[in-house]
Amino acid sequence: MTVVLTLLFGVAVLTGHTLVNAGRWLRRLTDRPAEVTEPVAVLLPLRDEAARVTPCLEALLAQRGVPALRIVVLDDGSTDGTADVVRAVVGDDPRVTLLTGVAPPPGWLGKPHACWQLATRTDPAATALVFVDADVVLHPYAVAAAVTELRAARVTLLSPYPRIVVATAADRLVQPLLQWLWLTFLPLRAMERSPRPSLAAAGGQFLVLDRAGYAAAGGHAVVAASVLEDVELARAVKRAGGRIALADGSRLASCRMYADWPQLRDGYSKSLWASFGHPGAAAAVVALLLLLYTAPPLAALVALLAGAPAVAAAGLAAYLVGVAGRVVSARATGGRWWPDALAHPVSVVVLGWLTLRSYHLRKRRRLSWRGRPVT
Repeated sequence: MTVVLTLLFGVAVLTGHTLVNAGRWLRRLTDRPAEVTEPVAVLLPLRDEAARVTPCLEALLAQRGVPALRIVVLDDGSTDGTADVVRAVVGDDPRVTLLTGVAPPPGWLGKPHACWQLATRTDPAATALVFVDADVVLHPYAVAAAVTELRAARVTLLSPYPRIVVATAADRLVQPLLQWLWLTFLPLRAMERSPRPSLAAAGGQFLVLDRAGYAAAGGHAVVAASVLEDVELARAVKRAGGRIALADGSRLASCRMYADWPQLRDGYSKSLWASFGHPGAAAAVVALLLLLYTAPPLAALVALLAGAPAVAAAGLAAYLVGVAGRVVSARATGGRWWPDALAHPVSVVVLGWLTLRSYHLRKRRRLSWRGRPVT
């Protein structure tokens, strides 16, 4: 009974932290921003995105509230006709420039190198840089709102998390964990105020930076070999004396990250090892998550079968409090909560398996993404 009550207390504390983060400290983009007068460059790296880039491009062309907007697209060695799709969608729009990328040199991974080419080859007059992935679709005032919040928060880097679109069972199990993890375990206010690089988070799908601060931090050149280039860039900004912030961008941006289970599995496998670092740290974190969120419902079931109703009630309470944390996270970030949150213990188990797979493939040097080796 003592063990189950301890688990209940631990889960309650974490769910309370989720509630405080979501209700008090989470920044939110406004859908009625003032007009942005400074020059802004939206930077879009593409590699084999012919099948899904059209909605992203159409949304970028429809941006409002940023008169001095320029869109720079980099075709990063695509073999599926991505550049032709870009030309067909943008036509002769003078705001758009299509660049042809070069292969990453030794020591560089593909995504950081593509972003670095975009940042260094765009108009130097742009004072704000907005990196967007091909799977992100923006509301017409998303760029204006993001740049407005960047300046209002007085930060160098702003990471507005888009609403994650879920369609399959795998999506619904795994994808909501992204927002849940940082709302549950990351002290948002302390992250903004603290200069410690270790206390940093960011999502590369939609990333907004002050250009001078980006250059002072070294840009993507300092994260050339990083699988998690977004998080490492946020840390580089802090090391250079800048500040970072997260924001809920779910009302102004949406993202369907993976089309199916193989893509989702491989996408997480390529980077989870880098999220934890040392395998021992990963094992400790996964074990803690399993203990807190998977053990209580199992304990409740076993106790019920064994005729121990008090223990069963405590286990059920711990499970429901954990589910409540998922509900809070989903509602705060535009996600789906019913009935998905009820499967939270299963989500944690899948995350543990993906983490194990990530380390297993890395050890055997079999990690790759879009035809390029990751390690």
